[in-house]
Amino acid sequence: MNRKELLGEVERIVIKVGTSTITQGSSAASKDIMDSIAEQVKELKDKGKEVLIVTSGAIGIGLKVMGAKPNPNDIPMRQAASSVGQSILMQKWNESFQKQGIVVAQILLTMDIYSDRDSVLNLNNTIDTLLRHKVVPIFNENDAVSIKEIGAVFGDNDTLSAMIASRVEADLLVIMSDVDGLYDKNPSIYKDAKFISVVKEITSEIKEMAGDPVSGVGTGGMKTKIRAAEICKDAGCRMIIVSNAIENALSKSVAGEDIGTLFIADTQMSKKRRWLKSARAQGIIYVDEGAERAIKSHQSLLPVGVVGVSGHFSKGDVVDIFCGEVRVAKGTPNYNSDEVEKIKGLHSSRIQDVLGKKKQSDVVLSENLVIL
Repeated sequence: MNRKELLGEVERIVIKVGTSTITQGSSAASKDIMDSIAEQVKELKDKGKEVLIVTSGAIGIGLKVMGAKPNPNDIPMRQAASSVGQSILMQKWNESFQKQGIVVAQILLTMDIYSDRDSVLNLNNTIDTLLRHKVVPIFNENDAVSIKEIGAVFGDNDTLSAMIASRVEADLLVIMSDVDGLYDKNPSIYKDAKFISVVKEITSEIKEMAGDPVSGVGTGGMKTKIRAAEICKDAGCRMIIVSNAIENALSKSVAGEDIGTLFIADTQMSKKRRWLKSARAQGIIYVDEGAERAIKSHQSLLPVGVVGVSGHFSKGDVVDIFCGEVRVAKGTPNYNSDEVEKIKGLHSSRIQDVLGKKKQSDVVLSENLVIL
């Protein structure tokens, strides 16, 4: 099946616009590139497509306005730059889309919001309402709020864009970058590097091909894009990495032209399990080998298989599940950390004796588990 056939049914598209794309190698936003993207989005919307954008660039723009030099290790400066640059970035996006008669909306996210079940369901409702009213949502990570938000949680907008694509059940994620796509080795170093047009499976060899970030301001590199492709694959969402240097790269990518690297997705995990897999864990439940086998056989986690607890979590929070030093699953428990600690190693029949109540026989139900 060729690209045109693979992408022929695409209806909902997430576009990630990287810092290098927005600034075009300078330290300021490029009006021309933002106008061009807005024009291409208008073209897609006129064809009945739904479009969401994940934008980078706030830190780079803020540093420029503040007259500060980029320093990846200076977190307070990067947070300050983000708070300055974010309003400027959205103003410029708004100006570009106004020319096309399109209304845009700003959505700032943190992993804390994404990892809370109620918050993420409310986020879905907001997005659905915006799309029904033909508004283009523009997402960015809320870098100014917490030190955790730069480089350690979402960490980069490649990952954020993939998580949004998964959450909204997008058909395609287009990552616009300063690279053509995936090569078998770094093309800026090796002249014999071979371009990879299509990736059907993300193998260990594919992961080894990813290099380090090349930009001094952006946080993404090929490694983060491969990670994004893995998230998309779980969601049954295809992904394309394409160079911003190609004229009308977005329109051409969606139309199925042979540009960039296409990652094919032929599997799909339930939305709930996709959320579990990507949400931040609030604690750890340690299990024995018998419980590990049961989990991998898609059975629930019983208290008899629990050997320990780490951290403090509430009922319904996301937790990691470890057997020894290996993380085997993630899930949302029926009990809080103190309760799990009290009933660990016990048969389910003794839960009521120990806790004075028995809500569930299982510590984590099978439908609330995702195997890693």
